[in-house]
Amino acid sequence: MENKFKQSLLDKSVFSVTWELVPGRGAKEKAQETVFLNAEAAAKSGKIHALTITDNPGGNPAILADYLGMEIVKLGIEPLVHFTCKDKNRNQIEGQLYALARANVRNLLVMTGDYPVSGFTGRAKPVFDLDPVHTLKLITELNNGLEIEAMGKTQKLQSTDFFAGCAVSPFKRDEAEQMVQYFKLKKKVEAGANFIIPQLGYDIRKFHELIQFVRENGWDIPVIGNVYILPYGAAKLMYENKVPGCVVTKELLSILEKEKDAPDKGKQARLDRAAKMYGFFKGMGYDGVHIGGHGVKLEEVEYIIDKGEEFAKNWMDYVHEFQFPMPNGFYYYEKDEKTGLNTKTPTNRKNRPLDTDVPAMYSFNRFMHELMFEPGKGLFGMMRGICKSIDGSSLEHAFTRFEHLVKVLLFDCENCGDCALFELAFLCPMSQCPKKQRNGACGGSFEGWCEVYPNKKKCIYVRAYARLKKYGEEETLRDIYVPPANWDFYQTASWINFFLGRDHVGRRLGVPYVPPKKKK
Repeated sequence: MENKFKQSLLDKSVFSVTWELVPGRGAKEKAQETVFLNAEAAAKSGKIHALTITDNPGGNPAILADYLGMEIVKLGIEPLVHFTCKDKNRNQIEGQLYALARANVRNLLVMTGDYPVSGFTGRAKPVFDLDPVHTLKLITELNNGLEIEAMGKTQKLQSTDFFAGCAVSPFKRDEAEQMVQYFKLKKKVEAGANFIIPQLGYDIRKFHELIQFVRENGWDIPVIGNVYILPYGAAKLMYENKVPGCVVTKELLSILEKEKDAPDKGKQARLDRAAKMYGFFKGMGYDGVHIGGHGVKLEEVEYIIDKGEEFAKNWMDYVHEFQFPMPNGFYYYEKDEKTGLNTKTPTNRKNRPLDTDVPAMYSFNRFMHELMFEPGKGLFGMMRGICKSIDGSSLEHAFTRFEHLVKVLLFDCENCGDCALFELAFLCPMSQCPKKQRNGACGGSFEGWCEVYPNKKKCIYVRAYARLKKYGEEETLRDIYVPPANWDFYQTASWINFFLGRDHVGRRLGVPYVPPKKKK
């Protein structure tokens, strides 16, 4: 069966439209029945190319997006299932993909996912075993026919046909926060992302920045605009940073507050604003739109489509209506004063101040790394010899505990044994990032602060960017792929694993491999 959503996105003559449906908690509650009623109506409409199904939105439990996707396929319309990494380990993710492939649910939006906030008798334990880059790599390998080792033989599975996309946020205030979003986007594209959807905001210059950034990097993949029918209540939550990743400024909130006093409580203004967003997305070269909003009806979505087609003809006329920049916000490109959008000249980042302090201890860490951990230099040979002698001996346990103690004091180490400190400016993603992201920041940070600890802890990637930029090395965050942690190494000495070429860093640097010795 043909994938009509994929066809619509890849056909340059078609402007693709997806409509987001948000399931709630429960099996047969009104929210679930509404999803199916809307799905049936959308299938009959012919104007919607896919229905987007959220996965445990807001970090709360909800009916499985997978199940809803399987049921929606039966109605004759394509589902676009949000595929998040927060609640399951890599085996569960792989098994989930097998089930979706079997059910002919092929369109996926791969995301980190909201940090869990509730659950049965308390907050659920977050998993985050894979990040979106890892998951996209897995999906790409499944599409190519995943090769697995079993019983000493190599088996190649039948190829799947997933069409998987990714998310990115252009709506970040600080340079470090924004650049790590784009660095991670590069890794997602290289991992096999088939399309891109930005997170939600209302600064047209930022939407223009993203499409220009994608095209100038030579990524010939579709980009879908994010249109949200924004009422005052939701806007207030976004302004207060209670919906991670969504940005509403004080100026926009003030406009919405005035609109809600109208006889229709601002409904027409909301619909027209969404239609204008449809129009400028089409005008500036996006390949489609994703339309969302609480309690939205099909006739409202159809109004946005029809009116949006009209607005698209003269979209430049209302650029000024969507200029809601963050105060002192960073832009990747310099501003075009004539249009209110961007020139093609990148902002000079070299002399911009760092977004957060760099501790003096970082210089010491760099010195010790160069002294001991650079292959062929300093004390590397001696350390390799010591690790060879200790490996498998009665001293290994004490050595492991000594290393762990040192790294707990310096780096809050979780003793995973497959260390990523070298790649992240001596910041541990397993202990210092609540979502354990090994290839870049999630989209939930705000003004440099971690989504889970706002105004308390800076995002570790903001900190890593500042540390590396001080030495002109920030682009290493863009270029180095960090694989998922290998749990075979859990609570083993990462120094032994590195110096004997067993962990991912040792392999990347070409450290000669020494097989593990049997414990004495």
